[in-house]
Amino acid sequence: MVLYLKNIFTDVGKVSLFSKRFFKELFTTSFELKEFFWQCYAMGYKSLPLVSITGFIMGLVLTIQSRPTLAKFGAESWIPGMVALSLIREIAPVITALICAGKISSGIGAELGSMKVTEQIDAMEVSAINPFKYLVVTRIMATTIMVPILVLYADMVGLLGGFVGFNIHGDITFFRYFSQVLESLTFNDVIPATVKTFFFGFFIGMIGCFKGFNAENGTESVGKAANSAVVTASLTIFIIDMIAVQITDLIS
Repeated sequence: MVLYLKNIFTDVGKVSLFSKRFFKELFTTSFELKEFFWQCYAMGYKSLPLVSITGFIMGLVLTIQSRPTLAKFGAESWIPGMVALSLIREIAPVITALICAGKISSGIGAELGSMKVTEQIDAMEVSAINPFKYLVVTRIMATTIMVPILVLYADMVGLLGGFVGFNIHGDITFFRYFSQVLESLTFNDVIPATVKTFFFGFFIGMIGCFKGFNAENGTESVGKAANSAVVTASLTIFIIDMIAVQITDLIS
């Protein structure tokens, strides 16, 4: 147990130093725009099908499951607002971030781990290319920007799924449904939920890059880096969400 805790604190210290180097490289040298845009495409656009399906099902299932209980009290009119609040404040940000942790963070860990094992990173250094700037900074910036965009997209698709779910056993117009959604939402619901997604994205990229960039020699280390990136990023998402909820509660 003591050794396990020691390893945790050691990793936290290493990630902190890794983060310090990231910010130093970000603001002191030229930015790799071409690679950054490619990573945004790879992490954002290529994640849309998975996020679309997941977001739609989230809204659909949430509406179908909550309807019977609210119908007993004659409160079916509350469904659009309840679904909107649940999706935007918690469900969509966390679930989408977990999807990104599984897809993006593991991909980064495996990719950089493979490059480390095959000495491609060393070859970049010999070629006078800054591997940290080219590989790490661009990926972390891409996840920091694309994860919030994917979450907002999941919000919209989830609300559409809620509309479809409501009309399975009921009848409501598109305009009326989204009017009730907008009436139930305030900036205090949307802004904190959006802000925390930037932290989700940052740490998803940071952990994936850290695990891959520091992979050990040997082919087994590539799989370990990818697996460790997913587990650590997922746990970090829950911790950030818990802190964000506490801060939001204190502010409001």
